[in-house]
Amino acid sequence: MKVWTIANQKGGVGKTTTAVSLGGLLAAWGFRTLLVDIDPHGSLTSYFRYDPDMLEESAYSLFQAVAERRPIDPASIICETGTEGLELLPASVALATLDRQAGRLEGMGLILKNALNKLSDRYDYVLIDCPPMLGVLMINALAACERLIIPVQTEFLALKGLERMLNTLKMVLKARKTDFSYIIVPTLFDKRTRASISSLRTLRENWPNELWEGVIPIDTKFREASRAGIPPAAFDPRARGLLAYAALLETLQQMDQPHSRAGVSG
Repeated sequence: MKVWTIANQKGGVGKTTTAVSLGGLLAAWGFRTLLVDIDPHGSLTSYFRYDPDMLEESAYSLFQAVAERRPIDPASIICETGTEGLELLPASVALATLDRQAGRLEGMGLILKNALNKLSDRYDYVLIDCPPMLGVLMINALAACERLIIPVQTEFLALKGLERMLNTLKMVLKARKTDFSYIIVPTLFDKRTRASISSLRTLRENWPNELWEGVIPIDTKFREASRAGIPPAAFDPRARGLLAYAALLETLQQMDQPHSRAGVSG
């Protein structure tokens, strides 16, 4: 089972779109895939028409069970998405309270990792969608993953968010006993604007080894797929934005091959 975390400390850069696009593609390609939403805003959960305000069981239940010292089966929380091969571990707004509780719980940074370990025979891939802030949830996602995907909108303020994310990554890597790779993915690219072109040039100059060679373009099909509650791969397999994600997915899978020289490592 491969675990990929999708994170950035800036919102609006395409994290949820990246998660649902890659997840939908993996499912379409025949891989058993789990999407994990640990963002209290629950955008990924809402995408599939679940209400983060109303769910009785969610990712929060994993943390609650540890706090109450009782066992929990992560599989009991998983929801269907309506797409074959693609399932969801949803978020609830209660996740927003976890940072206030963190000081009272030992081992809180490994709760998600331990839960996913129990599902290792059930899935080929797990994709974790993170909140845009450093806290116990992002720490859990980074502790659980083998690869970090950092979507970065091609505009100036998003580049500042990338710098913060990479500083966070350095801190987390010092605390981990094992390393993991990361890749920076330019998103929301609009070749008609100077801002996008300039930002992409800056990314290529400052992070040449960590940057994916392609770009994810702006594509209205993503919004239409979201409105329909369907992964882009099922909504319009030929959409140009989805084809870009397919190229990214091929790169990520090559990076996971033994002795592969494709991609980058952190």
